[in-house]
Amino acid sequence: MQQINAVLFDFDGTLMDTNDVILMSWQHTFRTLANREEKEDVLTATFGEPLETTMDRFFPHIPLEESIEIYRQFQRDNFNGLITLFPGMKELIIALKERGYKIGLVTSRLKQTSMEGLEKYGLTKYFDAIVTPEDTTKHKPDPEPVHIALRKLGARPDQAVMLGDTLFDIMCAKNAGVRSVLVAWSLALAGKTKADLGKDAPDYIIHKPEELFAILGEAE
Repeated sequence: MQQINAVLFDFDGTLMDTNDVILMSWQHTFRTLANREEKEDVLTATFGEPLETTMDRFFPHIPLEESIEIYRQFQRDNFNGLITLFPGMKELIIALKERGYKIGLVTSRLKQTSMEGLEKYGLTKYFDAIVTPEDTTKHKPDPEPVHIALRKLGARPDQAVMLGDTLFDIMCAKNAGVRSVLVAWSLALAGKTKADLGKDAPDYIIHKPEELFAILGEAE
């Protein structure tokens, strides 16, 4: 096995607990445009999908710019106060940095709120590469976002591992030739095992952030 020297993180649902703000943004959008709320499992099934794709499917008769603005305005107004960092993630990132790993963020979230979240918890300085939708022409599960991050980091696919919480993250990593890690605190894939996911299963599943070090071949 090629030694890993780069670790890529997804933002929503992996590094940062944004579940509440995402669900609330969707329900606000449904109340505004359809005068109703949507079932939570329908919404969580979309986690990781580009917003434009989901919005076009939910509200095909509403101009895309209008529906997206309703969603994003709610997030802009509420994002900072509703997000939290998953326990142990800051400690993991600091430890990785201290051990010389290159650290990247690969997210479908726009740069503004991604940076807002990182800055809230003092994480910006630990990331050597940040890839948001503004940097790509294709999005997860296409490998382009990971390929861009690897180029920025100066790492090869066989030297990297990616942590994520959705099938979009897992498939993006797989399509890029990067080893994939599903975080068990995922809301989108809560309780799923490798057997449950079949051909889409990640290479690894971790239940606590520090379990990543066993994957990296280090004693923790």
